[in-house]
Amino acid sequence: MSGKIAFQGEMGAYGHQACVEARPDLAPLPCPTFLSAVEAVQTGAADLGMIAVENSTYGRVADVHSLLPDSGLHIVDEIFIRVHVNLLGKPGTPLDQITHALGHTVILPQCSKFLKTHNITPVVSSDNARAARDVAEGDDPHAGALASELAASIYGLEVIAPKIEDHDRNTTRFLIMARQPDLSRRGAGVMMTSLIFRVRNMPAALYKAMGGFATNGVNMTKLESYMVDGSFNATQFYAEIEGHPDDTSVQLALEELDYFTDMINLMGVYPAAARRSEG
Repeated sequence: MSGKIAFQGEMGAYGHQACVEARPDLAPLPCPTFLSAVEAVQTGAADLGMIAVENSTYGRVADVHSLLPDSGLHIVDEIFIRVHVNLLGKPGTPLDQITHALGHTVILPQCSKFLKTHNITPVVSSDNARAARDVAEGDDPHAGALASELAASIYGLEVIAPKIEDHDRNTTRFLIMARQPDLSRRGAGVMMTSLIFRVRNMPAALYKAMGGFATNGVNMTKLESYMVDGSFNATQFYAEIEGHPDDTSVQLALEELDYFTDMINLMGVYPAAARRSEG
């Protein structure tokens, strides 16, 4: 392996699984936080970053959308990982012996029905793979971990109960970040464009800004808002649209957007993942 790809978590985390599936030619680089994963790419310690942004059950991953705009990094690809949550334990441990299960705050709500049904108390861990390692290295016979099969194999645990997620289509979306943008068209499918913008202080500015996408037939698949520096008066928007910046329709829509905004930052151009159409 000639390069590295950084992810948040320890070896065996779902971010690790995403790295293996999407970039098997790169060595996974575990990082304790999303910020440290971004910094690894910024400093050149890693070539790419695998950043989780949302889960179909849990929703948006906190802080990531406010972290990425100031990172100086660019989105070059996306990947959707089918997240199977497994209850792991020491080999030979029966299910009825597990009284509490360790997992990240994002994963605990994804299997809340199973935990409640089996009277298992959720316990917050900094990372799912860390939870698996703690159970493997600990001596508590009643402890379980909520993690991937990859984590089970790495830390020598047994899958006591497989695929316990509440929803059978539980999926996490990751963005692949790089120091340099890639504006080339890749593949034969739909291209996606992500951008950050801040509307001008004028009546109906957001409504008018969005009009350019509608009149030019550009499909906007995501629009999210968040405050800037804790101010109620400064709101940024993160948007994803179908199309490439070189498309005439997208150019016209962005020109109209520019008129009603104080700032536009192109975050990335990348092929739409095949799993995007699966919902």
